[in-house]
Amino acid sequence: MGFLEQLKTVSWAGNTGYDYFLAIAIFVALIIVLKIFQMIILARLNQLAKRTKTDFDDTLIEVFKKIKPPFYFFISVYFAIKVLTLHDLITKAFFILFFVALIYEIVRALERLLDYLITKQLYKNQGDEASKEHTASMVRTLQLIVRVVLWLIGITLLLANFGVDVTSLIAGLGIGGIAIALALQNVLGDMFSSFSIYMDKPFQVGDFIVVGKDKGTVEKIGLKTTRLKSIEGNQLIISNQELTSARVHNYKRMKDRRISFSIGVTYDTPAKDLQVIPKMIKEIIDKVKLATYDRCYFVEYGDFSINFDIVYFVDSADYVDYLKTRQTINLAIYRKFAKEDIEFAYPTQTILLDRE
Repeated sequence: MGFLEQLKTVSWAGNTGYDYFLAIAIFVALIIVLKIFQMIILARLNQLAKRTKTDFDDTLIEVFKKIKPPFYFFISVYFAIKVLTLHDLITKAFFILFFVALIYEIVRALERLLDYLITKQLYKNQGDEASKEHTASMVRTLQLIVRVVLWLIGITLLLANFGVDVTSLIAGLGIGGIAIALALQNVLGDMFSSFSIYMDKPFQVGDFIVVGKDKGTVEKIGLKTTRLKSIEGNQLIISNQELTSARVHNYKRMKDRRISFSIGVTYDTPAKDLQVIPKMIKEIIDKVKLATYDRCYFVEYGDFSINFDIVYFVDSADYVDYLKTRQTINLAIYRKFAKEDIEFAYPTQTILLDRE
């Protein structure tokens, strides 16, 4: 106690020895406490986090573990000099250093948390390698956008705390942002359409889709365009904005194909044959592996034929299976009608001549 009382009698640069002793004590104490927090408490929390099912707490602890040592130093110095009477320039300099370090660590921490959330959300339920490549591209783009936005906010806060009027700066950035957005309107539209395709998943890599007059298998979904491999073998490149604004037919998600068609027989066909035709058609379809019979009825008297309406399903989404099944059934119907002497109708016209 006598030593402390003696320090109060010593004065230098507007502060007593006791003030300097107290500042050093606060600095050392804060350094020790922060080090204990980083090395012991965080280590214990890390062990507890590994036992939980979620990995968010692991990410949160990792954020604190990656705080740089200079940040702890600036915190300790900033609070230590609070007890000293210093020149305004020195105080302001330490405040600037402390605030810069604080903004830096906050922005970096938010970056890591948002990176975790973006990655966690976008990499969920991944499929093949092509889908993962699309996701990785989106993750990198979103991370870049997040970093730019966070740093702009951080710099704006720094300037505002340093007495700079940021109102005109924000207005300028707003006008500049609008100009850039207008200049990159198509690119940004395709990019956001890519995000929409990923989140909504109207189609994925490997799906066979039809867009207007274009059709093909999706090979790659990029940030600006989607690439299809057409039936002819060439590559179709379609902008994402066009895909999200057009009507897209996705045949990959089709579980079966409905086939509806009509056949016509001549008016010379006996009534007994007309009566058994639906039964013939059902027997033919039932024998085909991938086909499921639905109906066959005598539906109308046509101009030159008696018409039957036939419907069945092909239990496969594959286009080749669809063609093979339809061909098998068509040939079987043709052979059966030929065997039973049932004639298919074709357009005919009878002309009556008056000899008078």
